[in-house]
Amino acid sequence: MAETKEIWSAPITPRTASVVGTPVVASPPVSCPPSQLHSPSLTRSPLLHSEDGDAPRPKSRTPKTPRTPLRISNLTPRFITPLGSPVRKALKLTKLDPQDAWLPITESRNGNKYYAAFHTLCSGIGIQALVLPVAFTILGWTWGIISLTIAFIWQLYTLWLLVNLHESVEHGVRYCRYLQLCSATFGERLGKLLAMFPILYLSAGTCTTLIIIGGSTARTFYQVVCGESCTAKPLTTVEWYLVFTCVAVVLSQLPNLNSIAGVSLVGAVTAVVYCTSIWVTSVAQGALPGVSYDPIRASSNVESAFSVLNALGIIAFAFRGHNLILEIQSTMPSSEKHPSHVPMWKGVKVAYALIAACLFPLAIGGYWAYGQLIPSNGGMLTALYQYHSRDVSRFVLGLTSFFVVVNGLCSFQIYGMPAFDDLESQYTTRMKKPCPRWLRALFRVFFGFMCFFIGVAIPFLSQLAGLIGGVALPVTLAYPCFMWLKTKKPNKYSGMWWLNWFLGTFGVALSAILVAASIYVIIDTGVNVSFFNPQ
Repeated sequence: MAETKEIWSAPITPRTASVVGTPVVASPPVSCPPSQLHSPSLTRSPLLHSEDGDAPRPKSRTPKTPRTPLRISNLTPRFITPLGSPVRKALKLTKLDPQDAWLPITESRNGNKYYAAFHTLCSGIGIQALVLPVAFTILGWTWGIISLTIAFIWQLYTLWLLVNLHESVEHGVRYCRYLQLCSATFGERLGKLLAMFPILYLSAGTCTTLIIIGGSTARTFYQVVCGESCTAKPLTTVEWYLVFTCVAVVLSQLPNLNSIAGVSLVGAVTAVVYCTSIWVTSVAQGALPGVSYDPIRASSNVESAFSVLNALGIIAFAFRGHNLILEIQSTMPSSEKHPSHVPMWKGVKVAYALIAACLFPLAIGGYWAYGQLIPSNGGMLTALYQYHSRDVSRFVLGLTSFFVVVNGLCSFQIYGMPAFDDLESQYTTRMKKPCPRWLRALFRVFFGFMCFFIGVAIPFLSQLAGLIGGVALPVTLAYPCFMWLKTKKPNKYSGMWWLNWFLGTFGVALSAILVAASIYVIIDTGVNVSFFNPQ
């Protein structure tokens, strides 16, 4: 029989030198209560000592009860890590960040698969899907459908990689933010260099685009409801931007990511409804007279190649939300028996089934109805008003516009959450205490009106879909593959090894080509540049 080894659950506390001959009795093991098992931080626990080591001690000393030795082969202490470890050969402490309990993304960890589905669906579908038929005008029927299908499968695979990379069993760490996982995988400097700008755009840039489109659609909603005989003086475009921003800032005062689950549900429902209503209405009205489905050809082979690449960038832009997956998953509790990736993946599957049910009919039905006549700026929504404003009832047009505005307000909350989290982390890192409510509110007001200012200064931002899709493509399609290779270390030359190397390398190369092609197309065809002059 091997000698029994004893494990203590608390580190040995240094003690002053004792008098010679007086034995020193070690403190008994202390374990955390079950309520702290899923806590992102133990800094608020009354069991912890202060920083200087001074802790209240009871005046009366009670005799210490001897503990039964614990066997390594029979126990993996669940209180050491919120993940536990299925590999019982070694015990490793979880690296807990004490700030996690103070920040809006990880402040609450009582999420579930339903919350995950709401957040994923709200962040994964939106206004960007309405321009998919524009890509079909360049690619045509066959290559348009093939490209859309490959992009959907590819991004769903990388989404699965991210869900499974969230929990590192070997190190006992939960990567609660995309940038955190990038930095842990590629190193602090390289990780920020690769992912900082795309993630920054996908947060602040998306919120700015939502203000531009949401404000413009709110103006359209007012015009539809008011009618042609309305005598009231309409608001200007900037004023509609301001109205949208004010409502978004008020909603942003909800404290953390879990608290906006209801908002994400409303955003998801409205997105599904307006996407469905737009393509159903367009198909019901029939194809436009003289519609053509022949792909648009440029005058030279170089221009044609760049146009095709720009169309692929538009398709890539339609799939978003990967920068939020780790943040959404971090709102769930996690343990050895119930890891968070199980409910997260269940929610993701339901969400992306609905996303596929919206995107494919929208792209195919929209291209069938409008063909080459679909407007490049605004896509399906602009086409609906431009060609069917007199054929479709005002109720349908007004309800569609209203749902677009509501979805924009809801999407603003989840895409703004990483920015809120980063602003508050700057404060908590320096001050070593939670951010007060008044400062949290001030941060969110500042972010909202900063996006408003950018939207007024650069109102043509929503026209750069191809360029934006190329810049953000590595976050969605390339980086997860490299992070899987670096973290999981699959067998060399195995199927997973070859697949991730191919997809990651191809994704980075495609991103660079798409950015170059989009810039060329913008220079060649032109963009209605109007700084500080929104139309």
